[in-house]
Amino acid sequence: MADVQGRGKHVVFFLVAALAAASMWFYVIGILRAHQVADAQVRQIPRGNLSDLYPRWWGARELLLHGRNPYSHEVALEIQEGYYGRRLDADRPNDPKDQQGFAYPVYVVFLLAPLVRLPFPQVLTAFYWFLAFLTAASVLLWLRVLRWRLSMDGVAICLLLMLGSFPAVQGIKLQQLSLLVAGLVAGSVACVASGFLFSGGALLALATIKPQVAWLLVGWLLLWAMTDWRARRRLVWGFAVAMMVLLGGAEIILPGWWRMFAAGLQQYHAYTQNQSVMEVILSQLLGSAARGAVGRAGGQILAVVAGVACAPALWKLRRERAETAGFSEATALVLALTVLVVPMYAPYNQVLLLPAILLLARERRAMSLQSRGLRMGYFLGAFALAWQWIASAGLTAIYFLESRSRALDGWSWPFFATFAVPVFGFVLVFFYVRRVKAEPG
Repeated sequence: MADVQGRGKHVVFFLVAALAAASMWFYVIGILRAHQVADAQVRQIPRGNLSDLYPRWWGARELLLHGRNPYSHEVALEIQEGYYGRRLDADRPNDPKDQQGFAYPVYVVFLLAPLVRLPFPQVLTAFYWFLAFLTAASVLLWLRVLRWRLSMDGVAICLLLMLGSFPAVQGIKLQQLSLLVAGLVAGSVACVASGFLFSGGALLALATIKPQVAWLLVGWLLLWAMTDWRARRRLVWGFAVAMMVLLGGAEIILPGWWRMFAAGLQQYHAYTQNQSVMEVILSQLLGSAARGAVGRAGGQILAVVAGVACAPALWKLRRERAETAGFSEATALVLALTVLVVPMYAPYNQVLLLPAILLLARERRAMSLQSRGLRMGYFLGAFALAWQWIASAGLTAIYFLESRSRALDGWSWPFFATFAVPVFGFVLVFFYVRRVKAEPG
């Protein structure tokens, strides 16, 4: 009887997860996109292919096939024609501010080299499915790193919820390289946890195609490796060899590229005004009169405070072996901190919260035994995470059962908890590592 009841619960959970994932995909394709298209028509905002892969693909194509500088103004204008459908016009107030420059280390072209001779529609389709596969594989890799053995039903539920989460759906639809980096990070840590240190270091080097996303993890893993140099030095060698190949190859194909990249990155942050999650939250709390420089400075101070608060726990856990729970939990904490402080608040970056979320789900019983405040925080964090599916399911029901226009009017509902998820994720993992793990038994 107990087995039948347990199986019944798994079926219910699976159906709920499938419904949540389906409603999220419908929301993004049928509601959010419809709203964006209608808004673009009214405000005359240009819409081309809108693929985040396109600027990197075009830059790689021009460099590798024609020897042109991907950071040049001319290439940036050509990228705009494909990405937006036309070049941006400064005299049009509703034109996007993002100039869609190359804005990546030039060695990203080595990863895209197999695609540069293909027509972009084929590239788009192939990369779309590749990101979906890589995101699903990341779930399996993190479960392995965390040593969480789930039943097949449990794994299927995790896969559905991950592939049906808004960060993953947004990243796949936009062909965002953040999902590629997240997959490389998962592969790197899984290799380290399985004893393949050289391969883990090499994959970590590849993840630096987005240096602002990878640098905290790089710092943590190098600190971990240097704590026991004799046993862990292969991680450093793998990282160093791969970085030398990437940097050396980049210098050969485009001498002095790093100066162009630095200038392009500075311009990118200037015209996008990118902020971290902490900076956005603080700006919203302070109100319009105190936004901008005050919110940015305050967010950066809070980011430093969060980093300093994590330092003692990470310093203690640096001695943990790769196959232990302490190593995986410290890595989850580092990635949760990354999402909080990196100067990019787009939801697709929250795919890096996956190990933190899996850790907190695994340790739900331990968290339920903590103080009332921590239990309340856990409940609120779980609700913030679930809100995206609650909202998307509600809008899907309104779309089919009531009115398409009313569903489109509520397009922003799933975003209400967007900035709460990384905050709760970081805080809960931080307290778990600092308090729950420190308690005996």
